Amino acid sequence: MAARKKVSQPQPTQYLTPEAQKRLADRLARVEGHVRSIRQMVVDHRCADEILIQIAAVKAALNQTAASLIDSEMRACVETCMGGSAEDRLDRVTRALSAVLKSS
Repeated sequence: MAARKKVSQPQPTQYLTPEAQKRLADRLARVEGHVRSIRQMVVDHRCADEILIQIAAVKAALNQTAASLIDSEMRACVETCMGGSAEDRLDRVTRALSAVLKSS
């Protein structure tokens, strides 16, 4: 009798490894600091064009953060921490992506 090859199932990727969690938290901390500085610009009566340019920079930073999270963590999240049926999980992913796209 011939020996059968064992087909290995891919292991689910860990969601938000400590390294990924630190990168994401650091990125968001930079955005948070940037938003505080924009608030100070308003308090200091800085010109609207300067404030709007900084708001655009924050929006871009948040979009990059969202893209990074989608790119590196969404699949692991679906596989490890989202409950429900495959259709339920797909609905959650679709709603999240829709929210990100509407806000960008």
